[in-house]
Amino acid sequence: MYITEAHPSDVWQMQSNVKDSVVFATPKNEDERAYVAGACVRKLGIKFPAVLDEFGNSTEQAYTGWPDRIYLVDQKGRVAYKSRPGPFGFKADELSAALGKLNLK
Repeated sequence: MYITEAHPSDVWQMQSNVKDSVVFATPKNEDERAYVAGACVRKLGIKFPAVLDEFGNSTEQAYTGWPDRIYLVDQKGRVAYKSRPGPFGFKADELSAALGKLNLK
């Protein structure tokens, strides 16, 4: 899910954004946010479906997704795993264990 831009050029720019050519100012409305989200998905080569939080950031606020976080949602729509804030809080073995607990068919 694309939420509030973590490193907008008009607030706090990261060199990695410059290197990856994903440099954007803070979106001022929903259309600008959609444009930035789409550009990031394309430029970063993201291969899985992405969705856009609404401009009021209700999903980010409900799930504390900033700056980034991994959630695993089970087949019944329940949160089966929530990572610590990333990228340093991402633990592949924890996610793998949570996936292993799901009865996937």
